[in-house]
Amino acid sequence: MQWTLVVPVKPLARAKSRLSDTADDGVRPGLALAFALDTVAAALACQAVADVAVVTDDARAGRELAALGAAVVRDEPRGGLNAALAHGSAAVRAARPGTPVAALNADLPALRPAELARVLAAAGKFTRAFLPDAAGIGTTLLTAAPGTELSPAFGPDSRLRHRASGAVELSLGAVDSVRQDVDTGGDLRTALALGVGPRTAAVAARLLIAGQ
Repeated sequence: MQWTLVVPVKPLARAKSRLSDTADDGVRPGLALAFALDTVAAALACQAVADVAVVTDDARAGRELAALGAAVVRDEPRGGLNAALAHGSAAVRAARPGTPVAALNADLPALRPAELARVLAAAGKFTRAFLPDAAGIGTTLLTAAPGTELSPAFGPDSRLRHRASGAVELSLGAVDSVRQDVDTGGDLRTALALGVGPRTAAVAARLLIAGQ
């Protein structure tokens, strides 16, 4: 099964505010972009992924993610994360109605293509499925089989909300890179320990130099 991933990317100036203890206002946009670029590059390298649709209104993010090979969908609803994901999924399905779709967080800088393939293979057994984040509270991946609405419910306590919506919770070991999103400085340190992509590594190295 070949999936289309829908990846939402906030305007970079507003992204990753919870990293203020680690990166200042001048650094956070570049760090958020690095996360997204490493996430999308890894997703495009996954054998189970046919393509990636990025939903964003940020011109720089759209330009650089398109250069990697992602399709860019304008965030026309401008109604928040779930509206953006529903819009992106609808755009994908309008072009290819029989496509299985998955919403993937844009802040998975340690993402490994092989681990993502394992998660998608497991998800393909169900009509809708999701993978909880490393904290066990949120969600990093939500999938929908062909002919099924994605029905995203990201946000606070999304693990419980996706479970309540009827999506099957995936319980897999050895897929840490797909679960480790980055919202805080502690999350970033954990992702760095797992091994992040080259763009995130470069920005993180500058952060460490600046902090000396």
